[in-house]
Amino acid sequence: MHIPDGYLGPQTYGVFYAIMTPIWFLASKILKKTLKARHAPYLALGAAFSFVIMMFNIPVPGGSTGHAVGGTLIAIILGPWAALMSVSIALIIQALLFGDGGITAIAANCFNMAFIMPFTGYYIYRFLSSGADIASSRRTFAAGTAGYISLNLSAFFTAVEFGIQPLIAHKPDGTPLYAPYTLDVAVPIMAFGHFVFFGFIEAIVTGLVVAYIVRTEPSMLELSSLTPGFVKGRVQKGLKWLWIGIGVLILLTPLGLIASGTAWGEWSSEELLALLGYVPEGLKDLEGLWPSFFTDYNFPGWDNPFMAAAGYIFSALIGVSLIIAIAFLISRFLPAEGRS
Repeated sequence: MHIPDGYLGPQTYGVFYAIMTPIWFLASKILKKTLKARHAPYLALGAAFSFVIMMFNIPVPGGSTGHAVGGTLIAIILGPWAALMSVSIALIIQALLFGDGGITAIAANCFNMAFIMPFTGYYIYRFLSSGADIASSRRTFAAGTAGYISLNLSAFFTAVEFGIQPLIAHKPDGTPLYAPYTLDVAVPIMAFGHFVFFGFIEAIVTGLVVAYIVRTEPSMLELSSLTPGFVKGRVQKGLKWLWIGIGVLILLTPLGLIASGTAWGEWSSEELLALLGYVPEGLKDLEGLWPSFFTDYNFPGWDNPFMAAAGYIFSALIGVSLIIAIAFLISRFLPAEGRS
């Protein structure tokens, strides 16, 4: 679902920057009022989890790939506004450093995965778990269901953004300038892949983590209401184990290299030429607009399987380290306990 440069025209990606800029501003204002500096490690944890989990590409029949996002899980633990910022941080780092998603499409990708997904997932979870005890297994079911539905909604919005391009941006003869597939192709294909495959991956990931929290320290599901002493005590132990889990995921990221195909809608111009027999002119002009530092989560010249796997792990470490640094900077602007 990482829309690359060239797949959305200026009349589309410009609109999403106009939408997301005030949303990011509002989120920063809300978080400054609702979060304390002690919550910064959880903000970092959420962004790190989203960053790493999106590196696990999963192959599906037909040669395509996809991944989980983690937006709903973060929203359940920290709230939708914190999830919006966490996933946005992950997506921006992926685009700037690793070429995963385009620079022009950052706002559109954040709208789909950092706004639509956390907010819809959070309120679906709240609705399905309403009245349930904090340690109830119904919360696990609610979390998994919310993850499944929210990922599919995110995919639907992405498909619509792809599908409207041939309608609003084309040459006089009708040849598309950007994403080449119309709504009647983009929506069914994206919907099928996420409805049948990736939605269940998101559901399993979200449900398993919430089940772990419910079993070990259910109070983590109410972080905003916890006292500082409690955060430094029992909940801090849960935080430690979740960071250990992130470390394990980092070591396992080379599994994402097993998927040999390209995610639908993320083809290079060479792949599009093979598929269509031409490359849309606008797409060709925007492709490669930003020279990413570690393209495809690898280092230049690290071509053999062992070096590619090492590059994947190092890329994950770089991304997570940068996320932790950003969270630390954000904590400088959050109030300490007892301040408003």
